[in-house]
Amino acid sequence: MSIFEQRESEIRGYCRVYPVVFDTASNARQVDDQGREYIDFFAGAGVLNFGHNNERMKRAVIDYIEADGVTHSLDMHSTAKRRFMEKFTKVILEPRGMPHKMQFMGPTGTNSVEAALKIARRATGRREIVAFTHGFHGMTLGALACTANQAFRGAAGVPLEHVSHYPFGCEKTCAGCELGCGQGTIEQMRALYSDSSSGILPPAAFLVETIQAEGGVNVASEAWLQSLAALAKDVGSLLIIDDIQVGCGRTGSYFSFDGMDLDPDIVCLAKGIGGWGTPMAMNLVKPDIDKHWNPGEHTGTFRGQGLSFVAGAEAIGYFEDDELMGEVKTKGKLMHDTIAHLEETYAGVQVRGRGMVYGIDVGDGARAKQIVSGCFNDGLLVSACGTGGKVVKLIPPLTIPDDDLKQGLDTLIAHVQNVMEAAA
Repeated sequence: MSIFEQRESEIRGYCRVYPVVFDTASNARQVDDQGREYIDFFAGAGVLNFGHNNERMKRAVIDYIEADGVTHSLDMHSTAKRRFMEKFTKVILEPRGMPHKMQFMGPTGTNSVEAALKIARRATGRREIVAFTHGFHGMTLGALACTANQAFRGAAGVPLEHVSHYPFGCEKTCAGCELGCGQGTIEQMRALYSDSSSGILPPAAFLVETIQAEGGVNVASEAWLQSLAALAKDVGSLLIIDDIQVGCGRTGSYFSFDGMDLDPDIVCLAKGIGGWGTPMAMNLVKPDIDKHWNPGEHTGTFRGQGLSFVAGAEAIGYFEDDELMGEVKTKGKLMHDTIAHLEETYAGVQVRGRGMVYGIDVGDGARAKQIVSGCFNDGLLVSACGTGGKVVKLIPPLTIPDDDLKQGLDTLIAHVQNVMEAAA
């Protein structure tokens, strides 16, 4: 029995899906302690947008450590933090005309969501949050209340309150979905808020993902998102976009909502923002909302992680020109074109996604589990997500070499075909 089985909590999850001991990693490949290589289409659930041990970031981090750079500073000023903030402002915010302040908090996505909920409630004087079916926003109590999946919610042990869930406005109706997604969601909410006898008041904020990665790679309709933003503005609610998993270049632009004529009040970022796999979370908050914070009112020991600022600044460098985002668009098209035929070939299969995040909904969790397991045995890491784990998710590093991407897709297609034909 290994030390993991002897001593690690029963809560462990991904190690049960990939039951080996990983030792080294480079870009889109990991190697276990037996020397076996795996192509990584999981990428730390979106943390490793720039690959394992990205050379640019690794060199910057090593140089910083060797120069005795500050590695931990709470929210004190540091040269690493200054460089990150200046670069983020120049490369990301100013070209988009975004006046948003940067708030750093505890280093995970759920911390960013918690902070967003707090300030939304403070700024509006309201309690209720509207979130959406199939959404995933984190595991701490406030974020968990916004998360829709009952498997996660059931572990809370206390009531999860002050959040209402409405149907998500999918770009294409999800296979087997009977939730009435689409424009009707917005019209229903608008009617309820307009009727003084409905018993339902407008919320402090609407919290939404443009692509629900953990929820099954459900892509929101651009028109639906625009209608949601208009509703939020009309009823005095904030619009919070959770871009934690599909931001930082994942969809072919820095933010997943770029080009959609959206003006979110708060943007939640984590995962890929730290660049190298080092932890970091950051909220972008409009100044008129941010002013409602009192100094020190929302803290976190690791909101000043120096190595994340160093690597994160290198990550921003990838957006100083269009080279990487051009590659993402090309690789994303290859992903789509390779898997799209599965939707036409097998009844009940649906392909969803954008950029370099795709989901193959095979209609059954057991089938998805077989595909994930088969791929793993053939040296490919993919994961399952969505209701009942019935969607196979592909989220490789944006920097994956073409040969690795093609080899991984070939492996994936073979196992989807095997499982679906056996089930026919």
